[in-house]
Amino acid sequence: MAFKTDYARVHGLGSAHEGVGHWWQQRLSSIALLPLTFLFLFPFARALGQGHEAVLALYGNWWHALVAVVFLIVGFNHLMSGLQVVIEDYVPTKPARTTLLVLNTIMNWALGAAGVFAVAKIAFSA
Repeated sequence: MAFKTDYARVHGLGSAHEGVGHWWQQRLSSIALLPLTFLFLFPFARALGQGHEAVLALYGNWWHALVAVVFLIVGFNHLMSGLQVVIEDYVPTKPARTTLLVLNTIMNWALGAAGVFAVAKIAFSA
């Protein structure tokens, strides 16, 4: 029988000392995505039915290209962070969890880089 207080029994168990930082990062990225989503979607929606030349003209403008790049970076970072929480919470075995976390990171970096590259190619070719 142990004569420890409740606090002494749980002190130091299960903490990776990074949960608060991850929580704040999620909140700040979601707040940043609110205006970025509107700044990205409204011009994109206007050019959506007008053909290839309208999209090239839209992202040839430095402001729209910058908004699109920031939106993609923040959006994929937010997605990666959210999927990380889901994987850590609901995948029970460590090898599967590690594999899924690596795949999550690779997928989000690859898709984000492809999007940034596409916008940069349009912006710098115009």
